Amino acid sequence: MTIQDKLAAQRIYMLLGALFITSLVVSNLIFQKFFYWYPFHIEVFGTKLFEISVGILPYPITFLITDLISEIYGKKRANQVVVAGIFASIFSLGIVLVSDAVPATSWSPVTDGMFQTVFGSTAIAVTASMLAYLFAQFVDIQIYHFWKGLTKGKHLWLRNNGSTFCSQFLDTFTIVFLLCSFDIIEWEKFSGLLISGVVFKWLIAIFDTPFMYLGVFLFKKRFKLQVNEEISLL
Repeated sequence: MTIQDKLAAQRIYMLLGALFITSLVVSNLIFQKFFYWYPFHIEVFGTKLFEISVGILPYPITFLITDLISEIYGKKRANQVVVAGIFASIFSLGIVLVSDAVPATSWSPVTDGMFQTVFGSTAIAVTASMLAYLFAQFVDIQIYHFWKGLTKGKHLWLRNNGSTFCSQFLDTFTIVFLLCSFDIIEWEKFSGLLISGVVFKWLIAIFDTPFMYLGVFLFKKRFKLQVNEEISLL
């Protein structure tokens, strides 16, 4: 690869990292709003499928991005993005805590009570999310590269979906378990929310498989990569 190609690959890597971190931080900030999507009128342990947090919407994007980075840039670069996401989450948590601590003026459109209602559980949410995220993302990367080595760079759909299915289950279980443990969510909703979250994430994982193929195709075409070849950045 030429220096110009390496610089272009570096810029794309930074862009993917920015999308990853944004998706992660935003999912931590908006998680307290729940919505419903009823393609099927099914109840699971007393909870309708799918009654889920809006925080789940951007979160699967992070797994797509780490899989894409793993495929193109390698395991080390994928782990670096994960670590950067952890620091971003901690930093955003610090900003929220400081903002919550300072008193609102009498004319502030957002009162202390309103801010506390929206962001009051952010510390717990970010802690729960980071624990789940750390565990799930590193598991995702490990499983992805295990299958990549086993299949010698072939069967992209297998490592993409296989790693995501396992990691998304661990992620959802850990988050729901911790939120129930801190009494943010009632325990009676645990099983229903777990199943709804896992099924929804698995559907998203299946849906994003063509985008994974498209991304890998564009990378290989642009940088003339061979099967199982990875980009070595500057």
